[in-house]
Amino acid sequence: AGHLAGAINGASVARKTSFLRDMMGKQVAAAAITVTDEPLRLRGQASRPFDGEGIEGEKLLMVEKGVLNHWFLSTSVARELGLTTNGRGSRNGSSVSPSSTNLAIEPGERTPEDLIKSLKSGFYVTEVFGQGVDMVTGEYSRGASGFWIENGELAYPVAEVTIASNLKTMFLNMV
Repeated sequence: AGHLAGAINGASVARKTSFLRDMMGKQVAAAAITVTDEPLRLRGQASRPFDGEGIEGEKLLMVEKGVLNHWFLSTSVARELGLTTNGRGSRNGSSVSPSSTNLAIEPGERTPEDLIKSLKSGFYVTEVFGQGVDMVTGEYSRGASGFWIENGELAYPVAEVTIASNLKTMFLNMV
């Protein structure tokens, strides 16, 4: 969710450095994907009753059934984009910038085991490492490890490989 959070940060959109900058109200992920940001989540690591500008927090469906609904907005960034703040201003010292609170991808109906069983062959990624994401275009190339899937079962471990694609493509093809 980290790269998605960066791409839907209003400051990135205002600077035109987000690969999702023209995608508000459009399909940015598979229909099975819903992403929430909930500042009032009980015992959440980033829970807070109000943001760094005193705006009351509320749960937002950032992406609902794959459709982008909101940017993370502080008052100044919202004004720059011609929008209204949504209480996501985070104070770091004296300046305020937009950020997420308790960002979560809602669980789908299928378990990881079900997904693995449904594949004839594939790569189940359990870890990515290194740098290599262009947030302007969405292109990425990262080191990865995990397990190779054959006939619906984890066949053997895979390490030290590179995966590369585009985040837009990846988000749209998630199940």
